[in-house]
Amino acid sequence: MPALTFAFALLLCGLPLPAQAAEFDFSLHDLLPQQINHWLITAVFAGVVFVALVVARLAALKPHTEADASDTGLAASGFQNGLAITGHYLSGASFPGVAALIVSYGYDGLLYALGFLAGWPFMALLFAERLKNLGMFTLGDVLAWRLDNTALRIFAAVGSLVVTLIYLAAQLSCVGQLIRLLFGFEYGMGVVIVGAMMLIYSRTGGIFATTQLAIVKAVLLFSGVTVLAFMAIHKFGFSFEAIPARASALQGHPVGRDAGILSPGVLLSDPVSMISLGLALVCGLVGLPHILMRFFTAPNARTARKSALWATILSGYFYMLSIVIGFSAILFALSDPAYRSLWNSYRGGDNMTSLYLAYAVGGEITMGVMAAILFLTLLSVAAGLTLAGAAVVSHDLYAIVARKGRPKLSRERRVSHLAALALGAAAIGLGLAAEHVNVAMLVSLAFGIAASAHFPVLVLVLFWQRCTTRGALVGGCIGLISSVLLTLFSPLVWVTMLGNETAIFPYASPALFSMSAAFLGIWLFSRTDRTPRGQSECVNFTAQKIRAEIGVGGL
Repeated sequence: MPALTFAFALLLCGLPLPAQAAEFDFSLHDLLPQQINHWLITAVFAGVVFVALVVARLAALKPHTEADASDTGLAASGFQNGLAITGHYLSGASFPGVAALIVSYGYDGLLYALGFLAGWPFMALLFAERLKNLGMFTLGDVLAWRLDNTALRIFAAVGSLVVTLIYLAAQLSCVGQLIRLLFGFEYGMGVVIVGAMMLIYSRTGGIFATTQLAIVKAVLLFSGVTVLAFMAIHKFGFSFEAIPARASALQGHPVGRDAGILSPGVLLSDPVSMISLGLALVCGLVGLPHILMRFFTAPNARTARKSALWATILSGYFYMLSIVIGFSAILFALSDPAYRSLWNSYRGGDNMTSLYLAYAVGGEITMGVMAAILFLTLLSVAAGLTLAGAAVVSHDLYAIVARKGRPKLSRERRVSHLAALALGAAAIGLGLAAEHVNVAMLVSLAFGIAASAHFPVLVLVLFWQRCTTRGALVGGCIGLISSVLLTLFSPLVWVTMLGNETAIFPYASPALFSMSAAFLGIWLFSRTDRTPRGQSECVNFTAQKIRAEIGVGGL
């Protein structure tokens, strides 16, 4: 992998820069899609798709075990698993969504980059090892260790499917814009085509192919953003200070940022929105089903802990470069007097700003390579999400709840395939409605629901002895239902996606309200639970604690 990264970096660094780039004299008219040599990008895409399908097919030829049927049987080192986790985590919300938010909102966009990163130390210190020691396949395994098996598994499955659907819709929205940018297809056609490819890839290769794709994609993504940031900084004498300084001096931003791009308060104009979004991004990471699945696939708790550490380091490096790319894109865009009128005329929308920057600093080949990396990123994350959602249905709802832990292997596989098809079809429908939404903002809604439904239950089940099934179920349902309703009534969904004039719920994220309600509900209904089952669940907390912390012991 290091050799591949080095070779990729040498390739891009050796490319000749456009003559106009050296003088920092750009016009967005020079960056419009009709100026791009599309056949070269088409060739790159064909190569990427071909390699991805070959990897999936080769992985599918490996012998299958019972663990493979649940899409979870895989052993890897801490670094490999951390790289795979990072590959699944760094989605379209991270590249190019964060850079697009910085271009659109400046300082407020930085909060998304920092929020997406801040949850990783939390995961590494408090949850990674405990989750591996208690769980085998899904979040439901952890919650059902000492609580009611059926009720908690159904709750965890429903919450996981809701989060997965929103996350998938965001990836398909971004890839639809990418296909429209590169090939001129209608947005809806791009969403449907790539949605079908996602289903074929995930179900052909399973967890093996998806993991390999995530690792390769992570290496290419790190290499690509490193070289892109390097080429952008090169225009400013390798001065990190010059980029934000010059960006803050520019005037005439399309959303009215005449006070300067570094002034806060346009996207998040009040403390409640800022705190609520921060809670969603930091706490929501712990409840993402496709990330949790990667910790369960680690061979032991030590590897899970190392995986979280590597994911923290790699994610921090990536988001640091994303900030550089975002502010560099501001400079290249705002240097054009025609910026206001062209802002909404980009083919592909503002989510594709990073690709326009790649063309500006490196020409068509650089843009083609970065577009291929973005496509691979979206395909990898979408495939991982599909597998995680299908595993929840086949393992939790069918194998454990419906078949009482005694399913037929062939039927469990069939249920997994059908679940993946249904999940993909629903995600395509949501993706079609999210055409004009920033992908990072859409993903933050999934974080908000995960933070409200899964995070409070996980925290109190793992760390509070008095937590009972009734408390976890009622409080978790309060968090899930309230977060979904508040998300539906939020400005991003109620106004931007559904076309209403005014949002019923005025804040960017519901987490502050719905997560607080979930914690309160769990505490109240657990404290008032005097049933014999509730009392026995409190007694079993000691056995769970020993198992969670040292990996031995049990009921």
